[in-house]
Amino acid sequence: MTEKEKKNISKFISKILRHRPEIIGIRLDEHGWADVDELIAGVRRAGHPGFDREMLDEIVETNNKKRYSYSVDGRLIRANQGHSIPVDVELPKMTPPDVLWHGTGECFLPSIQEQGILRMGRLYVHLSLDEATAEQVGRRHGKPVLLRVDARRMDEDGYDFYYSVNGVWLTEKVPVGYFYAP
Repeated sequence: MTEKEKKNISKFISKILRHRPEIIGIRLDEHGWADVDELIAGVRRAGHPGFDREMLDEIVETNNKKRYSYSVDGRLIRANQGHSIPVDVELPKMTPPDVLWHGTGECFLPSIQEQGILRMGRLYVHLSLDEATAEQVGRRHGKPVLLRVDARRMDEDGYDFYYSVNGVWLTEKVPVGYFYAP
């Protein structure tokens, strides 16, 4: 499998496990888990006839964002976060660090300044521990803008935070007044 093929299949699997499992005829359970054999069979039917468990393992192990996890027995797989469909990926509530970062595109800044940082079709707002990661996220949306989030104050004010196994901090929203562009 070439790097380009691996990237394309990884994006396809992300779409399936986070947004649209029905496009390959599979279902996710209430915690976002899919049967590995059903996923492989569905990916094959969708135009990747040579796709197998070895390729899936390589995608899971080498994905730079650590998007996927296997169950302890290896029979199930799920996306770690980023879902637009209602699933409970069993994230623990945690006390966040004092500051987190959100990367976005400059074109979205007026709306964010008016409404706050919203989840926009996902289950959670994604926040980063560092500016560099937030900037990478922002670049996907045009000219990047970094927003510094006062996570400590949000936590003190009763907002819940969750920490994903791949290092992404999640919360349901970041209201106006809890962030600023440095």
